[in-house]
Amino acid sequence: MATSTASFGAGKRESHDSSAYYARRMAAISRRPEKTGVVVDAPAAAVNHIFAHSSEKMDELPDGTVALMVTSPPYNVGKDYDDDLSLDEYLGCSLFCKCENLQRTGAFKFRGASNAVKLLEESGIQGDVATHSSGNHGAALALAARLSGRTAHVVMPSNSSALKVEAVRGFGGEVHFCEPTHESRRAGLEKLVAKGHIPVHPYDEAAIIAGQGTAALELEQDVPELEQLVTPLGGGGLISGTVIASRAWGVDVFGVEPEGAADTVASLEAGRIVDDYRPDTIADGLRAGVGVRNFALMQRYVDTIVTVSEEAIVEAMRLQWTRMKTVVEPSGAVAFAGVLEHGERFRGRRAALVVTGGNVDIDRLPW
Repeated sequence: MATSTASFGAGKRESHDSSAYYARRMAAISRRPEKTGVVVDAPAAAVNHIFAHSSEKMDELPDGTVALMVTSPPYNVGKDYDDDLSLDEYLGCSLFCKCENLQRTGAFKFRGASNAVKLLEESGIQGDVATHSSGNHGAALALAARLSGRTAHVVMPSNSSALKVEAVRGFGGEVHFCEPTHESRRAGLEKLVAKGHIPVHPYDEAAIIAGQGTAALELEQDVPELEQLVTPLGGGGLISGTVIASRAWGVDVFGVEPEGAADTVASLEAGRIVDDYRPDTIADGLRAGVGVRNFALMQRYVDTIVTVSEEAIVEAMRLQWTRMKTVVEPSGAVAFAGVLEHGERFRGRRAALVVTGGNVDIDRLPW
């Protein structure tokens, strides 16, 4: 199976561990032009939400933010035995899974969405919100908006999963369909913003990035001596929050992209964002193009990005269903597929991955 790999940013982590240091660091990043000519916008309030989530600062988090989320402990695959062979032994590493498929709305996206809406509340900004999404971010924003007395308007590709469309509507959101291209998604969101709705980008926004980073902080608290952290890669919100949150503790961060949606690898190879990529993958939640802020952060801080085949995604999904006894959607299985297909990178190491979601139509399973 053909795979692609991009390695960059290694050796740039500092050993400091104070919240104050990272608040200053991110403030500096927000003022510093990147090689791509953009400026990473990281408001202090969003950064503080990441560090307020650590055990020492839990009481500083505004009421409601954590209460809206599920913070279950990671699943240790080494405890899963079948025919005297654990998944740890099968994989050749000590692997922990952060099961965000058990999160409210069934995906990690509720972390960022609830953080973004909470910041709007704290800033006294009223009004409905708008975004574009393949489904999980749209559902998360719909629920966060409803809990805040707002309505979320969600631009969704016409080929979106019917299950995810109904989830957005079920949480109180309004769906606006568009052609399944990056350009159409952006254009649809621009029309909603022109009507006065507040944009909440699914990944290229500081408040979203900060909220997603709380999953990595929980892993830091729950899994001592973690060496590697693996996330799937679509627009880049989760991996961006992960590298910001994890830099203090010296963990290697890996991103995993489907071969059929490897626009980030193509962008890194080109040294610029490749905007005309046409995704074709079963992992519908990873079809979005990489964001500007996200690309800049990945250029600087992510250690390695690998791609995985569609076959590996299906195999990973089957293993998680049958061995971990957990419902995982294709996008949520991509990080696990990275460990399966690139086992030499993780062999003998203590690693964790984020199972990003479990919103799958059981009548359309890929096997």
